[in-house]
Amino acid sequence: MNLPDTYRPDPVFARLGDEFSDPVDPAGFPAATLRFWNDRWDAAIGLDGLDPAAREAHFQRFQPLPDNQPRARAMRYHGHQFRTYNPDLGDGRGFLFAQLRDDKDRLLDLATKGSGQTPWSRGGDGRLTLKGAVREVLAAEKLEALGVYTSKAFCVFETGEQLARNDEPSPTRSAVLTRLGHSHLRFGTFQRHAFEGAAARIDTLIGHAIEHYYPQLAGAPDAPAALLAAVAEQSARLAASWMAAGFVHGVLNTDNLNLTGESFDYGPWRFLPHYEPGFTAAYFDHQGLYCFARQPEAVFWALQQLANALSVTGERPTLEAALNTFPELYRTALLDAFLTRFGVASAGEAADELLVRSFLAFMESSKLTWEAPFHDWFGGEASTARAMAGPRAPAYSGEAFEAWHRALIAHAPARPERLDHPHFQRAEPVSLVIETVEACWGQIAEQDDWSHFNDLIADIRGAGKGFDLGRDRLGFRP
Repeated sequence: MNLPDTYRPDPVFARLGDEFSDPVDPAGFPAATLRFWNDRWDAAIGLDGLDPAAREAHFQRFQPLPDNQPRARAMRYHGHQFRTYNPDLGDGRGFLFAQLRDDKDRLLDLATKGSGQTPWSRGGDGRLTLKGAVREVLAAEKLEALGVYTSKAFCVFETGEQLARNDEPSPTRSAVLTRLGHSHLRFGTFQRHAFEGAAARIDTLIGHAIEHYYPQLAGAPDAPAALLAAVAEQSARLAASWMAAGFVHGVLNTDNLNLTGESFDYGPWRFLPHYEPGFTAAYFDHQGLYCFARQPEAVFWALQQLANALSVTGERPTLEAALNTFPELYRTALLDAFLTRFGVASAGEAADELLVRSFLAFMESSKLTWEAPFHDWFGGEASTARAMAGPRAPAYSGEAFEAWHRALIAHAPARPERLDHPHFQRAEPVSLVIETVEACWGQIAEQDDWSHFNDLIADIRGAGKGFDLGRDRLGFRP
């Protein structure tokens, strides 16, 4: 198979050896029905020319890509799960399949979910439900459209097995998903080696991370603290972008946060139906530890655990100083994320803070759906006539609205030409609340009808074109 020059394999992680990952074999599946292929990202990594047979060979049977990893690698890591340390974690139903460079020269991973058992499966079957795969595609597409730096669902094959699950009607259909992401180095990766007292391995991971993800830190006199400061900045951006998106990840354990500040691993996620600080996504989050409003706290707590792991080889005072940059970084990032969602330019820190505060007060009193005001008032004053002629015009009145409206129109529209996009001629925004997701899945489960799924992705991508944020606007090295 001849691939174009845009395919640039670079399988660097496997070279670190078996102390960091385990070679594994993929499961054999009885069927291969391609349900999703990411035609927006395949060209960026030189895989747009794969024919159907090659797609199946590499992304359902996981035959190695040319000049890439000869075998899949299950990652070794630990982590805090709901703040309880678990030393028995690791890739239990996925693996690192390949690494390659994209058209921005970023080192990216192709990693799987549902590809079979590994040494870290802990008795699980290593499989993924088709519904889980559908939900991950939708979450990643919606977050990408909103400018959140997220992993991409690269492809999904339905695999023909019937799975038993206690949180879905069973038996249920199965799938294997491949995600494209910027880093597999989780906070828990460092925690594992710190738990084992392996300072040399921690140093190796720090050097690896700086070389491949933070090259601007090369030669830093205090590498652990420099790395932590950079990760804190990226993590602050991530938390802020979730909040502006109205997204609730659901499970912010330390094995679900990575070094590049990229959102990934979408299990029990939800988008806010309306503003509710205590809204949770996971039915098992009984204490609301990872509810909407506590997500920044959860990320900061996880960063503290990363700092503890780095202290095996770094100095605590400088690590603490790096860690303590997070609150101010988050505050700044939150203002930027909300300005982006409103489609307006900064009017100064005080005015920006007033905009966000008054918006949340209005949302609390109005009970409008989270997406609606961002859609109706994108561009601020430039959308006044459109918003007041729309279906929610009666809600745009009263003291709380007037306070927010005054704050909003004090901000100049940022690129008002975006309002000419067809997305803003729609009466309703593209919403991904749970009812929309369940309706989409219902058509697949009951009728094997994928039209709603495909239409929903087209709508989400259309909205993203309207926002025109630029690829990975909030990401690393944009």
